[in-house]
Amino acid sequence: MSELLLICLVAGRRAAIPTERVLSVIELEAVTPIPRAPEFIVGLAALRSQALTVIDCRVSLGFEPSKQVVGNRAAVVEHEGHRYALLVDAAFDVAEPLTDPVAVPGGFGEGWQFAAQGMVETDSGPALLVDVDQILAGPRLARDHLSAA
Repeated sequence: MSELLLICLVAGRRAAIPTERVLSVIELEAVTPIPRAPEFIVGLAALRSQALTVIDCRVSLGFEPSKQVVGNRAAVVEHEGHRYALLVDAAFDVAEPLTDPVAVPGGFGEGWQFAAQGMVETDSGPALLVDVDQILAGPRLARDHLSAA
């Protein structure tokens, strides 16, 4: 594995988002709520006259919502022609993985078991490798409930 990773903090854990998926890292200035949207969708934000759907990574992983949205960092990604801002607790480094991903050890929670492609080692320590598509899909329990209906 030789790609670069955006190292961030999500729900108290060091996480790594492949930079090949990241268009930019922004500080959220204003977010407009979307009525009746699922809880993991915080709302809409603007970036250079483009609308971004803001996704709370914490909620998508099954944790409590972020306490602060405005002023927090977000990784801007594109998926199927739409842009999203992945709200993280902090974004602080770009690093190269030193190892290939290994299985996520227990104790991180069901959300991480589902939405992490594995754990990688970096110069600054281990990080959970984020599967961006799974974060965008929302909490696993909600999807399981909808598919059963």
